[in-house]
Amino acid sequence: MTHKFDKIKPFSNAELSTVLQRLANKKDFIMTLVKFKFAKWPRASYPLLSLITKMFIKRKFADINSLSEFQILVEPYMRRMIKKTCAELTVSGLDTLDLSKPCLFVSNHRDIALDPAFVNWVLHINGQDTVRIAVGDNLLHKDWVADLIRLNKCFVVERSVEGRREKLAAAKLLSEYIEHTLKNDRQHIWIAQREGRAKDGIDLTNPAIVSMLSLNKPKDMSFGDYIRDLRIVPVSLSYEFDPCDIHKAKELYQAEQEGKYDKPDNEDMQSIVSGITGQKGKVHVHFGKLVGGDFENAKQVASYIDKEVLHGLRIYPTSIEAARLLGRQDMRASSQNAEMAHAYLLERLARLSDAEQRKLLLMYANPLIRKQEQNTETA
Repeated sequence: MTHKFDKIKPFSNAELSTVLQRLANKKDFIMTLVKFKFAKWPRASYPLLSLITKMFIKRKFADINSLSEFQILVEPYMRRMIKKTCAELTVSGLDTLDLSKPCLFVSNHRDIALDPAFVNWVLHINGQDTVRIAVGDNLLHKDWVADLIRLNKCFVVERSVEGRREKLAAAKLLSEYIEHTLKNDRQHIWIAQREGRAKDGIDLTNPAIVSMLSLNKPKDMSFGDYIRDLRIVPVSLSYEFDPCDIHKAKELYQAEQEGKYDKPDNEDMQSIVSGITGQKGKVHVHFGKLVGGDFENAKQVASYIDKEVLHGLRIYPTSIEAARLLGRQDMRASSQNAEMAHAYLLERLARLSDAEQRKLLLMYANPLIRKQEQNTETA
């Protein structure tokens, strides 16, 4: 029996065995694991390693009977990633939220995979259920990637549809599914505040996201009441180091010079791998205040989310040093932290042209600059 949400929803427990069997027999999936795990091994060994990996995966999958067990399978890898690539992971604001009711977490977007992963991890270690994650269909070009993502409680945002009528239909379906998840399935949701990462370090909510969320509003209900009932929670994710910073700086400069940036087919996957394996330093997750009040339109809601996200950002020495290198001599961090941040930034800048260097420095400095502007406005 088909359901209207079938093409966008995460897989169910009933679909689990079929999808796991399909994944275990997918050559591209197995070879990707081999290349990731055995990157330094000679390529002549890959056929044997593929066979061994396939047997290992099938054995692991045989013990999985539910989607929650699949996520538990991923847990030790997440724990190991945090231990190896993060100096520390801290959290604030979670203790002030009533998590007995489902929340719609709307966060800034710095890393393709890690933004929702860190939100998930923080909720998990605090005894909460993990979130359903909104993922753009631009990441689903490979069928095994689509399978893997939908096994991990992800639902699809159809960005590739063409035609005004088709786009509106996709947006309405997504809006209905989000409300269904919150009200009927009683599951938390994570969605980015905008399409694409904020590569310049400026976190701004696209009002179109809020408009999409409100498409399923009953005619006899006010906009403000509907938004309040969604229980939107702004989330701020702060990274001391961005493993993708050099590539982001190059992309920003190319887009500025040529008016566009042509993304290679495998770039998103490369960014995901770089984000997971690269050093992130200190990472902070802040949960802001619920979106309440009597908002009249999407722009007002977006503005509130922006202020909460900016307020919750943690400023690290890399931001302070980047601002100083841009000429802000009033910026000062403690001497030891400043030296470490300075050395890190110089190492990254050495790989870029002068124009690209400015893009990278602004990427780190913009959160601090914008926080200072916000403080001045409220003073």
